[in-house]
This record gives sequence, C-alpha cells and structure tokens, in this order.
Amino acid sequence: MPLALFALTIAAYAIGTTEFVIVGLLPTVAQDLGISLPLAGLIVSVYALGVTFGAPVLTALTGRAGRKALLLGLMALFVAGNLAAALAPGYGTLLAARVLSAFAHGVFFSVGATIAAGLVAPDRRASAIAMMFMGLTVAIVTGVPLGTWIGQGFGWRATFLAVAGLGVVAFIAIAALLPAGLPKAPPTRLLEQARVLGSGRLLLVFAMTALGYGGTFVTFTYLAPVLQQVGGFSEGSVSLILVLYGLAIAAGNLVGGRVADRDPVRALTVLFALQALVLALFSLTAPLPWLALPTLAALGFLSFANVPGLQLYVVQLARLHRPEAVDVASALNIAAFNLGIAAGAWVGGVVVESPLGLGATPWVGALLVAAALGLTLWSGALDRRARGAAPQPA
Repeated sequence: MPLALFALTIAAYAIGTTEFVIVGLLPTVAQDLGISLPLAGLIVSVYALGVTFGAPVLTALTGRAGRKALLLGLMALFVAGNLAAALAPGYGTLLAARVLSAFAHGVFFSVGATIAAGLVAPDRRASAIAMMFMGLTVAIVTGVPLGTWIGQGFGWRATFLAVAGLGVVAFIAIAALLPAGLPKAPPTRLLEQARVLGSGRLLLVFAMTALGYGGTFVTFTYLAPVLQQVGGFSEGSVSLILVLYGLAIAAGNLVGGRVADRDPVRALTVLFALQALVLALFSLTAPLPWLALPTLAALGFLSFANVPGLQLYVVQLARLHRPEAVDVASALNIAAFNLGIAAGAWVGGVVVESPLGLGATPWVGALLVAAALGLTLWSGALDRRARGAAPQPA
C-alpha cells in the first residue's frame, strides 16, 4: 500500500475520534456549560445532521476542485472546527463549531474512498478503501476512550485541542504524501441525488439504515451517564468500558461483512432481531455491573455488524432500480446512517428528559431497531415477489 494511503487513514482516524468522543464527555460538557444532558446530547445530533445534509451538497459543489487541494482544505476546516470547539465560550458556539467539523467529515469520506481506490492497482482497490476506513474503526477502539480519559482528567476542551492536533498531523501527511494531479471522479449532481430519492425501494432501505443504526444511539449517546448513574460505575472506569465497547464494534464489523456477503437481507434480519433483543436486555442488566458489561459487549458487536450488510444491500438494489446512480445511492446511505445518529440522539434526549429517565433509553432504542426489522422483512418480501414476477428463461 502506498504511503499516501496512510495519510488518508490518519485523517479518517482524526475524524472518527471527533465524531464519537463526545459520547464519553457528555456529563463533563453538561456540567461545565451548565446545561442539561439532553441539551448536551444535541451536540451529537447537530454533528450528524451536518454530515447528513452537508456531505451531498458540498460534494456536488466541490466536484471540480483539485483532489489534493480539496483534502487539504477539508483538513484545515476540520482543525478550525475543533479549535473553535475547544475555545467555545458557550453552548451555541460549540454547536456551530461541531457543524464546521461535520462538513469536513461528510465531504472527506465522499471523495476519500475514490482517491484511495485510485492510488492502487484495480485488483487492490477494495483493500485500499478498507485501509482508509480502518482509521474509523481504530478511532472507536482507541481514540474515543483516550479522548474521554483526556477530557475527564484535563477538561473536555483539552480533548478537542488534542483532536485538532491530530488534524494538523493529517494535514501535513496529506501535503507531504498525497500526489498532485489526482484524477477526479465525474461530479455528482444534486439532480442525480434527487432521482435516487425518488425510488421507493431505495427509500425503504435508507429507512432501515436510519432506524437500525440509529436505534443504538438512543442509548450510546448517553452511555457515560447510564454507566455512572444507572450502573454505578466510576467516572474513571468509563474510558476503559469504552475500550471494551470499541473492540466489540471492530469484531462485529468484520463478522457482519462476512455473514452479509451471500444474503444481506437474511443477515440483516438476524442481526436486527438480536440487536433489539440485546438492547431490551440492557434495560434490565444496566443496574447490575457484572451483567451490564457482557451485555454492553454484545450490543457493541451487534450495533455495527449491520453496517456492511446495509451498504451492500443498497448497492444491490441501486443496480436494479437506479443503475446510473449506484455511487450516489451508496453515498446517500452514508447520509442515512448519520440521520439515524441524529434521530437516535434526539430521541434519547427526549427519553432522558421524560419521566422514563436514563434507564429507559435501551428499550426505546430496541423499539426503533424492531421497526427496522419490520422494514427488512417487508423489503425481503418485495424482493421475493419481484423475483417471482421476473420472466423465466425458456
């Protein structure tokens, strides 16, 4: 693999860290800014919405820009956003800073995969893209717990300063290692994105993605306060528990890709059913530390195991219903993941603020995942009906 690919991986690591590290810092941020936990949870929602709506629009607008210059500009925007978050005098400024970082996130992953694939021979493109996205996985396993530990020991602002430092390292690596004159992909027009959204079959999968992925974030967004206030864990142990959760996520992502290869609908049906069951179970085990940890590990394994299957299923359906816009459909499914994060974090905030309280977030998330399971069964039935209606060869 060329060294330029490692520059992209470093950038993906920095972006993955800033996206999820706030989860471990919510109680600290809420206390420092004098806001409620649900208001702090909106920091997660606003970031995800910035990715959801910023990525397709900004990717279309920057389609003609040079690839290296665009990536350098994105990392500069990323650094600026995290510096602004670290220096934010109040809640509103912090939200605005998170939106800046989210814009960089969305466009980076929209164009980064194409650049990674163009750096290697055709038969190694999938491995190159996987290498870049490994930065996200490693960020969940190491960056988020480390950032949480920094925030608990030195204040949440120190975490964002550290993430800005990672962005500077990524900027230097891209400037030094990425070749100039990288080929551009054909610019994605907003009209093409609108046509994909006109397909009912693809909209159904986007809804599966948002509900199935977002259901976990009803709880995951508030995991730190759930562990401390419901489970009785100390503040210092949260970062260690996040390491366990991150390792489970990494394992689930790998296994999820393998089980989804042959039949993504069948794999998603099983994964969503198990995910809803484990979320409901966590409602019962959260107050019991000796049961909460294995349940949480199972939840981490399942919550990201559905990602490869959802992405593969969208590509398969796009080839049938929108063959001229497969890449656009894939990018919009990434937006659906982030829309799910935003919705899950918002729903979690509503639950926390209601009489139900923190302890109810797991079973409410289970209801969202159960809805995704229902949509998956419906989509699978539509697939079988379409295959049965197809003309048989003579």
